[in-house]
Amino acid sequence: MNDHDPARASLRHFIDTHFDEQVRTLARLVQCPSDNPPGDCAPHAELSAGLLEAMGFEVERHPVPAEFAAEHGMRSATNLIVRERFGEGPVVALNAHGDVVPPGEGWSVDPYGGEVREGWLYGRGAAVSKSDFTTYAFALRALKQLAADGAALGGTVELHLTYDEETGGMTGPGWILSQGLSRPDYVLSAAFSHHVVVAHNGCLHMEVTLRGKSAHAARPDTGHDAIEAAATLLPALYRHRDALAGRPSQTPGITRPTLVVGLIEGGINTNVVADRLSLRIDRRIVPEESPEAVEAELRDVIEAACRALPGITVETRRILLARPFAPAPGAKELTELMCREASAVMGKPVTPIGVPLYTDARLYSEAGIPTVMYGAGPETLLEANGHRADERVPLDELRKATVVVANTLLQLLTR
Repeated sequence: MNDHDPARASLRHFIDTHFDEQVRTLARLVQCPSDNPPGDCAPHAELSAGLLEAMGFEVERHPVPAEFAAEHGMRSATNLIVRERFGEGPVVALNAHGDVVPPGEGWSVDPYGGEVREGWLYGRGAAVSKSDFTTYAFALRALKQLAADGAALGGTVELHLTYDEETGGMTGPGWILSQGLSRPDYVLSAAFSHHVVVAHNGCLHMEVTLRGKSAHAARPDTGHDAIEAAATLLPALYRHRDALAGRPSQTPGITRPTLVVGLIEGGINTNVVADRLSLRIDRRIVPEESPEAVEAELRDVIEAACRALPGITVETRRILLARPFAPAPGAKELTELMCREASAVMGKPVTPIGVPLYTDARLYSEAGIPTVMYGAGPETLLEANGHRADERVPLDELRKATVVVANTLLQLLTR
């Protein structure tokens, strides 16, 4: 379980001697925008494929049909699969996503610069999760070199590099699984800190549209104001949000369900009574909850709040329903292995936790595949500034995570 093992020492040596190249690769991935929205990510996939091919990998490109991509909020998406076969044995897939949220404001550096400062690499996607494109690729390169040097390995390692995690994963891992492009025995999926993640929240996105009747602002009594109706709906939503505090999760790392109104749009002009207002709600679903019950409850809250509003109709539309990530059968053994390897490299105990996010990992677990989340990152997601200005990854953790993944693959392929 340490570097005195010749195989582990060989893996670490390869990773150490190629680390500058790994950092340059991550910088190049950050420098190519892949914001989602708008979700036009095929160009970044082509860049990634070229970088992987330059490393000696054979890369399968699987473009998602435009109509299906559009149904799931994407302009373009190409999934990349690399398959390295080392003989008979399990198939282990390493999944990371290359789409990122738009950078927003408040950056102290160029969000697409890939700048290294005081041991951290900065840029949108540096932590979530372009870093794990390199974590997984360079761990696999180290394993290939070990096999070339004569190590007896049995199994296949695949890279699943996808581009729609920010919009739900259905054109990424969802497409790979539904089309039969891969059926791995184990999955490691990108994470954001050096913990081993075994559970996370689900997520419901709903759009609510309030419809009234427009009127001249000089005669508001002749219309029905959709914006005024929102003044009744919003307090009801926030009362419901506050009540969720009384439903604590029993999963370590996850506190309770949450609700956020993230978008509001409506109105015609300053001098017109608004005939329409829409808002979008993000409701995080803890592992103990039923997604269907959560959606039904939220619809009831909305309808009850708007029922007595004269001249107002309400429409609700589901945008996304992502189920919570919970361990699949067989995941306990993979979790224990991952924790042992991470603890050995980090020099301190690394234990399983849950996180209040939602990710692509759930799709593999829903398919019955033992799945854990592990990748490059600092102690917490907050330190990484994930989805915030000055997103960053610590280079020391990037190197260590690559070693952990390589050691874990070695164990899975030498049983």
